[in-house]
Amino acid sequence: MIDRLFLKHPRDVHESYGEHFEVATRFGFLMVRAGLACMVHGLVPAFFTRTGSATVKRLYAE
Repeated sequence: MIDRLFLKHPRDVHESYGEHFEVATRFGFLMVRAGLACMVHGLVPAFFTRTGSATVKRLYAE
């Protein structure tokens, strides 16, 4: 059970649990930040005109 919940997926992507935690957490924070920028952009279109798409492109390139 522990292996399936915490270790199998990181092993499948050739990462340790710690490495996977760091990468997934970093991606998550960047996506939340981009999402907030997109919401602000929806209210004030002149703000954050490229933040969302630039974040997606950068994360995709990794």
